[in-house]
Amino acid sequence: MPIIITMPALSPTMTEGTLAKWLMKEGDAVNSGDMLAEIETDKATMEVEAIDEGILARILVAEGTEGVAVNAPIAILLEAGEDASALDNAVPATAPTAPAPAAPAAPAPVAPVTPISAPAATLAATPASATATGARILVSPLARRMAAQAGLDLAVIKGSGPRGRIVKADIEAAIAGGATGVPRGAAIATAAPAAAAAPSQGASPFEGEFELQPLSTMRKTIARRMSESKREAPHFYLTMDCELDALLALRKDLNARADGAFKLSVNDLVIKAAAVALMKVPDANVGYGDEGIRRYKTADISVAVASARGLITPVIRNANGKGLEAISREMRELAQKANDGKLMPEEYLGGSFSVSNLGMYGVKQFDAVINIPQACILAVGAGEQRPVVKDGALAIATVMSVTLSVDHRAVDGAIGARFLAAFRSLIEAPMTMLL
Repeated sequence: MPIIITMPALSPTMTEGTLAKWLMKEGDAVNSGDMLAEIETDKATMEVEAIDEGILARILVAEGTEGVAVNAPIAILLEAGEDASALDNAVPATAPTAPAPAAPAAPAPVAPVTPISAPAATLAATPASATATGARILVSPLARRMAAQAGLDLAVIKGSGPRGRIVKADIEAAIAGGATGVPRGAAIATAAPAAAAAPSQGASPFEGEFELQPLSTMRKTIARRMSESKREAPHFYLTMDCELDALLALRKDLNARADGAFKLSVNDLVIKAAAVALMKVPDANVGYGDEGIRRYKTADISVAVASARGLITPVIRNANGKGLEAISREMRELAQKANDGKLMPEEYLGGSFSVSNLGMYGVKQFDAVINIPQACILAVGAGEQRPVVKDGALAIATVMSVTLSVDHRAVDGAIGARFLAAFRSLIEAPMTMLL
């Protein structure tokens, strides 16, 4: 019998994803282990491997479709010996049995609607509405609800999604064009997606022109988690200055001795120092949960990486037990995967402490947002020459400011101060972190 392929859960936190690309087309033979599609989660883009064998008979969800729920049908395979007639009883109730073009516009169009940048179509496997003449209309569930609330007639709206499907952007464009409650039979011309500047729904009439960029799945997740952190975790901040001259000298010496085998960065040494400091002050290596305080046994350092898709924090696991060369190599590999959107869940989930370094951008000092459920994140600023007092005399030293953001539910001020003191001692006497 036909095999229904569903949207897989690619991480423990995934509830929906974007079907970024089909790697096979209808009619292709599928073998177990073949790569079927690329799925974009809130953190990465991963290839989905076929488990069953057969012929890819029907694709239910088009490329670029956002918000596809986990376990929702996305395609159908036919087993050996089956023909297309077997699809009649196999197509899920939520999927159209055949593609149909959008209903044609009536001959009396109103003024064109100002185009907005349309997001990718919502789940393609949704039922089609029918017009009074029996023609089928492809429309996403969200667009249908929005049209009903605004009193719009779907029969007169031209869809811009795959196969003429009406999507959220088409409804927004119709509303922005003053088409709410138009009489049945009046046509509404919905422009194709464009990058032109346009007002968005609810924008102030006094705002300047702008281009509306739809939120990616990753950006939505970042917004949700950062809002949750600032709302729920009572942040407090501790700042301390560290002299870098000894660390810079050690880095230069180690890189010279490596003869090109590796190249340590200041951030590699910061990660190692943070991990060792957590072992010295284990009360800072914790996370907060409603069930209690999570006391982590190893220093798994989440390192903030600014990728083209957004901020993500790959994890250097057991950083306290790794050498500087291993940390440097692993960090380069993870950063490259983050930029390519290829991180696996085990590579970015489950850290115990975070480091965010903006020193390479010349930022002197900043306060980072805690990566909950972790209790601490260390914000690292730029190293710069500053006047310091040594033995009662004025001198020049390379100084770096670091700020520890702390969740007061799990870590008290004195614990945070002890961690910073341990971190500074390792930065200023870096050979001790190698012991």
